[in-house]
Amino acid sequence: MNKIIQEYENSYIKKDIPHFRSGDTIEVQIKVKEGSRARIQTFIGVVISKKNRSLNSSFTIRKISHGEGVERVFPTHSRIINSIKILKRGDVRKSKIYYLRKLSGKSARIKQLIKKK
Repeated sequence: MNKIIQEYENSYIKKDIPHFRSGDTIEVQIKVKEGSRARIQTFIGVVISKKNRSLNSSFTIRKISHGEGVERVFPTHSRIINSIKILKRGDVRKSKIYYLRKLSGKSARIKQLIKKK
C-alpha cells in the first residue's frame, strides 16, 4: 500500500524547484485567475519557515507592504506556482525565524550569506 501512495505522490512532485532555506529572499511567481483572464503576480519576500513533507511541503514568505507585514504560505508543489527565483541568500542560525515579526526597520535586516572560496 505504501508503494502505491509513494508512486502517486511522486507523479505530482515538481522537479524544477531550487534549493532555498529560511532567511533567503525569494521571488515567487503565482498564476492568478480573475474571471476568464489569467495573469502572473510576483510575491517577493524573506522565507521565514519551510516545512519539508514530500507532497505536503510548504514555505512561508514575509514581506513589508505599505508599512504592514504580510505573510503568505505557499504549498511547494502547487500548480499555482509558476516559478521560484532566489534573489539573496540569508545567513541565519534558526530554521524558523518567526522573531522577524516583532522587529522593524534596520533590526529586521538579515545578514547576507557570502560563500568563501
